[in-house]
Amino acid sequence: MDMMLLVQGACCSNQWLAAVLLSLCCLLPSCLPAGQSMDFPGAAVDNLVVRRGDTAVLRCYLEDGASKGAWLNRSSIIFAGGDKWSVDPRVSIATANKREYSLQIQDVDVTDDGPYTCSVQTQHTPRTMQVHLTVQVSPKISRISTDIVVNEGSNVTLICLATGKPEPSISWRHISPSAKPFENGQYLDIYGITRDQAGEYECSAENDASVPDVKKVKVTVNFAPTIQELKSSGVMLGGNGLIRCESAGVPAPVFEWYKGERKLINGKHGITIKNYSTRSLLTVTNVTEEHFGNYTCVAANKLGVTNASLPLNPPSTAQYGITGDAEVLFSCWYLVLTLSSFTSIFCLKSIILQ
Repeated sequence: MDMMLLVQGACCSNQWLAAVLLSLCCLLPSCLPAGQSMDFPGAAVDNLVVRRGDTAVLRCYLEDGASKGAWLNRSSIIFAGGDKWSVDPRVSIATANKREYSLQIQDVDVTDDGPYTCSVQTQHTPRTMQVHLTVQVSPKISRISTDIVVNEGSNVTLICLATGKPEPSISWRHISPSAKPFENGQYLDIYGITRDQAGEYECSAENDASVPDVKKVKVTVNFAPTIQELKSSGVMLGGNGLIRCESAGVPAPVFEWYKGERKLINGKHGITIKNYSTRSLLTVTNVTEEHFGNYTCVAANKLGVTNASLPLNPPSTAQYGITGDAEVLFSCWYLVLTLSSFTSIFCLKSIILQ
């Protein structure tokens, strides 16, 4: 009864460790008054760091001669000699030899983190050794922004949250050859985003426990269309002509074609129109003089409209850039050079005199 009162009084005075050791002393065969505690000679007292899910072995050794040990976790007795006080099935005593009295914890978790005390009662002096178990947890991204669509010039904030022990370091990377590095942090702010900053952004959570956890978020940047190229192939009467219109824009632009003020319809008047995401092809089949003229490509999306025009001219005009009487003059000179006929020379003279 006196012993129980002593233990109870020690707990009330925040000296729980001394009280537990005194209680353990009474369970051991050789019960001597508590003396000055000291570390085991030659035994390394290091903090033990393990990853969650691994097996932790907290080393403790008995001295030569008659001795028994006990393990405590904070104020709880785990083992006293060969008697197991803990109900945790993961805990056992590892005894590789007669001197070893190590505590083994399988499948460790963060709840196992903390100080452990090995107390050994010898024939002469009770001795204790403390081991602090640190359980590390691999980084895991718990939350990341969903894929977003914004207009060019908008401000964008991406978020990436992660758990782990030690606390993970968060870094961002734009998956692009011309990307610039960002400062580390859970939030990534992009002010006045441009079309070049569209694409995938990678969040990486990293600590010392394991390999980084990586997740990605896609940022789509809408912008008004622009026509990058408008080009025609050579065209001849009776042949086929092609005009190609290249455009950029997000969302992908919708194309329309006009000849002068008249909108062209696919499949009518020898016109074929094929539209792709960034390109429109206009084909003129069996070209006649009525097909020559000014053609306009129009590209539009919800953010804007743009257009560009290109003339479709006869081969001679396209090649030499001449029209009207000058073209007739050129033709007559050609006849002079090729046929050398008097009739051709007379034709040329008549035109010059006019």
